[in-house]
This record gives sequence, structure tokens and C-alpha cells, in this order.
Amino acid sequence: MFGTERDQDTRAALRFFKERRVPISFVDLRRRPIAAAELRRFVERLGATALLDPGSRAFREAGLAYLQTDEAGIVTRLLADMGLLKLPLVRHGTAVSVGRAESTWSGWLRPAGDP
Repeated sequence: MFGTERDQDTRAALRFFKERRVPISFVDLRRRPIAAAELRRFVERLGATALLDPGSRAFREAGLAYLQTDEAGIVTRLLADMGLLKLPLVRHGTAVSVGRAESTWSGWLRPAGDP
């Protein structure tokens, strides 16, 4: 899981997994930035625009609402400024989610074959 300790949705995700006694690996993006290969994994599955947080101050200050950029340009901006990311970024095997997605996380925790 990638996020920041100050982010409310990241804290909710940490609490979600902790309450269900699921061991997680947490990377605080304020201390250690996300690796380009790891970010690429999220972009390949969800698209770069899904990772942008339009409600963030960094998004408004960068003026991204008024710019038209391609996927590569967005990825470059995300790597340069982690404040643009919608958090938390959660990976479970090959499955990924962005933002608060408790229904998705619950699906990951269900045993195989359980509806």
C-alpha cells in the first residue's frame, strides 16, 4: 500500500486491513517516493488519469484542469510531484486499486469460489 500517514483515505485503508488482521506493507510517500516501475504497474491497469487527484492542492496549483496532456506527460508529472496522486494506491498480487475502494478490498479477501 502506498500513501501518506496524513491522508484520511490512507488511514481508512490501513484501518480496514488492520481490523481484518491482514498483514500489509505500507510505504509512506512523504518519506520514500514511489518507484517508476511500481507507478507504471498502476498506470497499465487503471490509466494515468485515474491516478490524478483533481481535488488536491497540487493539482490546482499545477493548473492541470486546463492542460491537455497524454499518458506519458501525466506519468512524468506524477513522478515529479507525489501530491498529484489519488491515495491510497493498493496492490494485491496483480490487482490494483486507487482511492478508497473498500468493496474491491473486500473482494480480494474473500476465499476463491465464495460469491
